[in-house]
Amino acid sequence: MRLVPKFICFTNIDVIDLIYVCRLNKGNMKGDNIGELEELVLLLVGVLYEDAYGVSVLKEMKEQTGREVNISAIHAVLNRLEEKGLLTSDMGGASQVRGGRRKRYYTLTSTGRAVLDQVKSMRDKLYNQLPALNFSA
Repeated sequence: MRLVPKFICFTNIDVIDLIYVCRLNKGNMKGDNIGELEELVLLLVGVLYEDAYGVSVLKEMKEQTGREVNISAIHAVLNRLEEKGLLTSDMGGASQVRGGRRKRYYTLTSTGRAVLDQVKSMRDKLYNQLPALNFSA
């Protein structure tokens, strides 16, 4: 018979880490945190505004950041952000140039903007705490 502990014992962990762990594990809710690629895609959808679709996000990613990302990764991130409620999407009209296929356009939601504001605030707060170091020899 295998015993399963009822309590998890944390050692060498401070209150901030514990709060973060609890926040991550609260019901495994989607939308609580975003990764770096998700943040960049969310920003680019906002920048592209009414012209944000998979290929335009991919091109803008390369132009703005120098990163080369696979289109499948872009589509996966766009779908994940939409599932989290940070983006919405609508199908555009069919065009002859695309062989009659339609584009899916993405729009930043108010929740998506709030998440971006929160991430920026956190990054700025941490950056402003960096000590002024002299790296010259």
